[in-house]
Amino acid sequence: MSADDLDVARAAWVSQDEAAHAKEAEPGRVEGLIRFLWRNQHTSPFEHGQFTFVVTTPLFVAREFMRHRTFSFNEISGRYTVLPDRYYVPPAGRPLRQEGKVGAYRFEEGTAEQVAMVRETITESTARPHAAYQRMLDAGIAKEVARDVLPVNVMTSFWATVNPRNLMHFLNLRSAPDALFEIRAVAEQMEHHFAQHMPVTHRVWRESNTA
Repeated sequence: MSADDLDVARAAWVSQDEAAHAKEAEPGRVEGLIRFLWRNQHTSPFEHGQFTFVVTTPLFVAREFMRHRTFSFNEISGRYTVLPDRYYVPPAGRPLRQEGKVGAYRFEEGTAEQVAMVRETITESTARPHAAYQRMLDAGIAKEVARDVLPVNVMTSFWATVNPRNLMHFLNLRSAPDALFEIRAVAEQMEHHFAQHMPVTHRVWRESNTA
């Protein structure tokens, strides 16, 4: 990570004289400026830091990430690497039932029987394609061909680099109650790191979302 609250203030003060910079240590000065910038949508000073996350997640979640073109990505390649025998199985508390109409869906928890069925079915169904994948590799088939049998719940890893402004946009979308359950779990961990490194910016952003 190379992002902090002071970076935001210094970027905003770039055209001011040294006297403005000399006051950066005054209590509340940086926070007051960040609040002013965010309230008035002067967001370019929030673009000069950088967060790099190493994300390990199911393939179907990784594809949700790729929609955020303000990130820079580098993902493990199944052309050159044997993909691990790791597959995502929904936890017991994951909502399973889809109710409502297109554009207004809500998701409800499943019964104990539904939870068991989902977990057992996914576990069984992922064992077969991985065995087929391994069988082809053992026969000398190229990795880029053998991977074609793998399902979308295979685990992948990638680097994702983003500036604070676009990270906040990502979190606004992917922490929302109607976002995909699995990407919300990843967004929660990303927000934790954001709050650690930029506590003032995080607090101002959070307060603006609850105002």
